[in-house]
Amino acid sequence: MPHVSFTSTDNRNIELEYDHFGNPTDPALLLIMGFTAQMVAWEEEFCQQLANRGHFVIRFDNRDCGLSTKLHGVPSNSDAVIMAAMMETEMPPVAYTLSDMAADAMQVLDHLNIERAHIMGASMGGMIAQTVAIEHPHRVKTLISIMSQPGELTVGQPTQEAMELIVTPAPTDRDEYIAFAPKWQLWQSKKYRSDEVSRRNAIRDFDRSNYPEGGHLCKRQQGRGFAETANTNTGYSRHRRPTHYTKWWRAHCRTYSKFNVADGRRHGPRHAATTVAVVL
Repeated sequence: MPHVSFTSTDNRNIELEYDHFGNPTDPALLLIMGFTAQMVAWEEEFCQQLANRGHFVIRFDNRDCGLSTKLHGVPSNSDAVIMAAMMETEMPPVAYTLSDMAADAMQVLDHLNIERAHIMGASMGGMIAQTVAIEHPHRVKTLISIMSQPGELTVGQPTQEAMELIVTPAPTDRDEYIAFAPKWQLWQSKKYRSDEVSRRNAIRDFDRSNYPEGGHLCKRQQGRGFAETANTNTGYSRHRRPTHYTKWWRAHCRTYSKFNVADGRRHGPRHAATTVAVVL
């Protein structure tokens, strides 16, 4: 697959793996995956369906994940960051931030000579997408934030059970990793979940990139997400962009905030609904 190389905003040599679907002359749609997830979590069939609807679809691996640059040995303060977020105290230093990741995403567009795109992010990818809209508004046609939240710690939070699972290190042994995979159905649709699909995806992900430090455990991404989510909440009112908030999977978030970027207001809380179609 192709890749883009650049010097990042935090002064690192970064290489991001990406691929695309559809006609480059169609409006661009940039897909950003979330915590621990590789770009292949945007499955090819889904990407092709979007391309068939008239979009030039781009997906990529975030840094520290998949086939993109791994920051081997870079320390993480994720436990301290989580505590600071919970106690609303000053954040300790982190390896990199959502702003750095948003700038990474813009490098993918630059590489493809794309001035503006629809930006769609899932989970922590939704936080990155929101940061793109705040910090690079001239690059954004629309923002689609899926099963994510705007950085307000009082809303959009997972259940205790779901939070404990997402921070539980995945097994590093291949067979154990595959057997563990159905546990992640906790934040998937109860109607459509499948042990067979979970194990199939686990095989795909493990064989493509088994990187416990920055991939499956992803402590640095975890620290970054907690440190930066609060910034998105105050940034919306400065920008006016068409925004679609949806729940792609039932994520065990009992409530969520629905923001209208046009007026900066929060509408909610509301019960999380399962939606499989995103309208652009």
